[in-house]
Amino acid sequence: MAYDLTIVLPTFNESSNVGPIVDRLDKALKSIRYEVIFVDDDSPDGTADVVRRLAERHDNLRVLQRIGRRGLASACIEGILAAAAPFVGVMDADMQHDESILQEMLRRIRKENLDLVVGSRNIAGGSMGEFAGWRVKLSQLGKRLSLMGAEHELSDPMSGFFIVRVSTFEQFAHRLSGIGFKILLDIVLSAGPGLRIGEVPYRFRQREHGESKLDVLVGLEYFELLVDKHLGDVVNVRFVLFGMVGALGVGVHLLILSALLRLAGLSFATGQAITTFIVMILNFVLNNSVTYRDRRLRGWRFWSGLITFCLACGLGVAANVAIANEAFRRGVPWVLAAVTGLLFTAVWNYGVTSMTTWRQARRSSEKRARERMKAGAARAGRRGDEKMPAKTA
Repeated sequence: MAYDLTIVLPTFNESSNVGPIVDRLDKALKSIRYEVIFVDDDSPDGTADVVRRLAERHDNLRVLQRIGRRGLASACIEGILAAAAPFVGVMDADMQHDESILQEMLRRIRKENLDLVVGSRNIAGGSMGEFAGWRVKLSQLGKRLSLMGAEHELSDPMSGFFIVRVSTFEQFAHRLSGIGFKILLDIVLSAGPGLRIGEVPYRFRQREHGESKLDVLVGLEYFELLVDKHLGDVVNVRFVLFGMVGALGVGVHLLILSALLRLAGLSFATGQAITTFIVMILNFVLNNSVTYRDRRLRGWRFWSGLITFCLACGLGVAANVAIANEAFRRGVPWVLAAVTGLLFTAVWNYGVTSMTTWRQARRSSEKRARERMKAGAARAGRRGDEKMPAKTA
């Protein structure tokens, strides 16, 4: 079947929303030939398995299950490029986006020969719904920041609900960053001038099932995306984050070292060694949570990662202490001596740890597979209970 529209739904732990969103799309798109692609980041709750079972009854459903890859933006990119239709709609699977406006969005992009039609909460007829006040303000701040230097006016650049023309998307796909959650912003900043954009209002709805993915680190990923779009050709964005963590570590380093020298009365060499070790652990924790969020180490991998991080940085620490101590012995003020040692090891630490501690390697999925099997067994048990006839007296 030739499709008019492909709907791409990036998912992670959305098994309870798969059935309802498929039903809603079926009602909203009855007069349209469409397909639905779920792009699932190997959800432990068995989201991909739920889609496969539904696909046995719906021949327009399929799932892309990604192993060892994470992120909404990159999932959307893969889904769009896998589409069999000339237009692709991207929306969340949590039913917060209003599927009833998809027909109007498709009509607009066709009739007006547009490249992109965005579902907007910020034009007449649109609404942020029951968003908490702080989230509304955060969204407005994100809008102002995202449009700095942008070549296109857009009322809701933070929206994740849009339809894009595939032939246009393919022209700038290789320029996309694929970072974080704001795929629409990535598209607008990557497309360059000439992108023809329309907007259709909608009211943002409350999530009905599952948990929101919004947290502080999503904001950091948004910042990372902006840095990549504006400075990505000049400097590696991950190194910028690594450097920011390092800069924070410098401040902590100086505070601790000052306390050890003035209050504990330690020698500079001893104080520098102790402080360097403490800050090294702090840097590992922060880099694991921020810089390498997509490769974050958990459980026993966290502790093994800490060990490899310390081992990898061992030579840098030795050089740090030796260089800083020699500088201090030659009369350099202790602050400058400490910073000299830290700067010497900064590039070393980044290069070595990126290839060891957080190397991009094949990760075992056995634990996740077991979790999926357990979730599938639980769902099968519930279905069995529902089919059992009630006992009669």
